[in-house]
Amino acid sequence: MERRSLRVGIDVGGTFTDVVAVESWSGATIVRKVASTPREPHRAAIRALAELRARYEPAPLIEFVAHSTTIATNALLGQLGLELPRVALVTTEGFRDVIEIGRQNRSEVYNLLVERPRPLVTREDRLTVRERLDYHGEILVPLDRASLRRVCEQLQARPVAAVAICLLHSYANAAHERIVAEAVASALPDVRITLSSEIDPEYREYERCSTTVVNAVLAPIVETYLERLSAGLREDGIESQLYVMRSDGGMSAAPQILMRPAAIIESGPAGGAIATAALERTIGAQRLISFDMGGTTAKAGAIVDGVAQVASEFEAAGRTHSGRALKGSGYPVRFPFVDLAEVSAGGGTIAWIDDGGGLRVGPISAGADPGPACYGKSQRATVTDANLVLGRLNPRGLLGGGFPISVERARAAVATIADELQMGVEETAAGIVTLIDDAMAKVLRIVTIERGLDPRDFSLVAFGGGGPLHACALAEELGIGKIVVPPHPGLFSAGGLLQAPLAINELRTILRDVDEVDGEAIDRDFRAGEARARATLLEQNADEATIVFRREYDARYRGQSFELTIPYDSRPNVVAERFHQAHRARYGYKTRDAVVELVNARLTATAKVGSAQRHPERNDPERAQREEGERSRRIARDLWLDGAFVEAPVYARDALANGERVNAPAIVEAYDSTTYVAAGWQLERQHELLLMEPAR
Repeated sequence: MERRSLRVGIDVGGTFTDVVAVESWSGATIVRKVASTPREPHRAAIRALAELRARYEPAPLIEFVAHSTTIATNALLGQLGLELPRVALVTTEGFRDVIEIGRQNRSEVYNLLVERPRPLVTREDRLTVRERLDYHGEILVPLDRASLRRVCEQLQARPVAAVAICLLHSYANAAHERIVAEAVASALPDVRITLSSEIDPEYREYERCSTTVVNAVLAPIVETYLERLSAGLREDGIESQLYVMRSDGGMSAAPQILMRPAAIIESGPAGGAIATAALERTIGAQRLISFDMGGTTAKAGAIVDGVAQVASEFEAAGRTHSGRALKGSGYPVRFPFVDLAEVSAGGGTIAWIDDGGGLRVGPISAGADPGPACYGKSQRATVTDANLVLGRLNPRGLLGGGFPISVERARAAVATIADELQMGVEETAAGIVTLIDDAMAKVLRIVTIERGLDPRDFSLVAFGGGGPLHACALAEELGIGKIVVPPHPGLFSAGGLLQAPLAINELRTILRDVDEVDGEAIDRDFRAGEARARATLLEQNADEATIVFRREYDARYRGQSFELTIPYDSRPNVVAERFHQAHRARYGYKTRDAVVELVNARLTATAKVGSAQRHPERNDPERAQREEGERSRRIARDLWLDGAFVEAPVYARDALANGERVNAPAIVEAYDSTTYVAAGWQLERQHELLLMEPAR
């Protein structure tokens, strides 16, 4: 008899840690939420998984564990308990200050006192060796062994936890970096070493150096975290390989992540976008906007033709303004990431009064601890408290009543602000919600209008604990005519972990005019890369039949500073024409007078994780029964609407029949999220989805 097993996704958020599991024997989807433990995030993940397994007797086999985490971002942002380690940089003589000089980007153009991010490596820990290559990799100055010995002696005298090695033009020839790495490894055998020729073999010295240093800084932190999480899983008898979501929406086994921890800086937000892309294939919509509102932030991304938009570079720990990244405020990292706009707007976002006596919301969040006032540990009003005052949230508790909350504490917190504004409590709560809606609408504009996309051509996929509560207001603001609330919206990102493919990226710098490129040599390089990628994927338990390779070029007109990514072809004229068309689509024009230059060759390999046969997914029957009982006890609730309370029906999501319609105003509750059907909208259940459209 085949042993029962579970496939599990664990998403550690700022407020809650979410677990989604699929039963191999029934296809049922089981969900759990527990409060996050920000200072030791692995503890919440282990506890959530233990609670999940406790519902079974005997406990089923855990055959697959996928995980997303914000630990890398939190460390770079300076979270307590995640202090950055001391790291050294070894570079070419004369280039020790590249990491500090950087580019001329100013995060605040008109602020004469603006400060750049603090360098992650102090100047005294930036050491140099004498050597020099040109941009084709030819040796101009041989590596001076005496200078290398001095560097090793200096490193031995310093308590560094990691070493970043970034020599000039090593993307074209890694020989000198490898020699330096061997010497450093011999001198400091217990220190983690990052080579720029392995982590980011691409030209542009500052970005390559920054990426290498960020990777080195994160290596000890991510290694410790994954070791603690893996140890906790083993103590609970879980021997499954641990997989981690990367910034680009792909998955890698934990040992692979330890080699490239910078790849998971944007791990947390990627799951929702991947789940939205998978949803597109289910509902047949060509264009979707993923909208994820959690406890601390709200994120949005565009899904076009079933593909999440991916960018090749971002600034880690950078600041944002109205959802836009402020260039020059963070640490450049060249690794593909799902291109999302993010704003500090979540259920825990704190409302306050500014010096001018005006109502403000955010960017500070109450997070998981102390959390909103209704949680019982704080007296500061948040967006969750405002929604509770307005009657949009269940006054008895969240998570199906398993997480008690206090309406009285929420009202008292909002009343403190209302008194200063000389307004009513409900009017103030409505103002808080309006301000947060306005902030979140801006990120939807960024991923659509500001990128040349018409939001009216899209459907809005609302998820996260707060997404379905605010979706109607955002859709109205942008003229979006359809809202999709997926199954388990509060755990949708965790569900995306179970749909993400294994992925591997390789890059080689070319820097040649398209007519000068040796097509046969490029093809040989691609085939060699595909062989390496196949072997690495199979080591991670990939299903060999599902392995897919994608070849691409980064190209530009000679003299341009930035590139466009286009599909590979062995014929130079075809490659040039593809670039002309891509340039016209992006910038509105093309020119035949400029030479097309190929900058990089990119290889992406993806595959599904090998697994046992499974049945079509369905919901947890116990949860459906529980919510059916909830519906029988809650028929209606007072809801603040247009300046007065009105009685509005409250439905349990799983108690809605397929095809059943709900007229506004109404509330649809589930274990993990609440959907608000605002005036002027109509909701219909279609199988596992909730669809909202303007009322006819």
